[in-house]
Amino acid sequence: MINNALGIGIQGIQDGMAGMENAARKIVRGGADGPQGSAEGAGSLVEPIVELNLYERSVEASAQVVKTADETLGTLLDIKA
Repeated sequence: MINNALGIGIQGIQDGMAGMENAARKIVRGGADGPQGSAEGAGSLVEPIVELNLYERSVEASAQVVKTADETLGTLLDIKA
């Protein structure tokens, strides 16, 4: 059960980090593609910035899953000792 939670948490962190990298690439491309200062260039950045924030929250949530599983494992080991 705890191994499963750890695995899910770690996978969530990895997926979130990959999503953040992808969103960051979109931001870089969007900033380079649109004319500087134009509304079109700024509009192309909104979606990847929102994605970046969502993936950041996803990584934070997954890290909390890992932390909780770690604390639970520690408690179980303390009980057994």
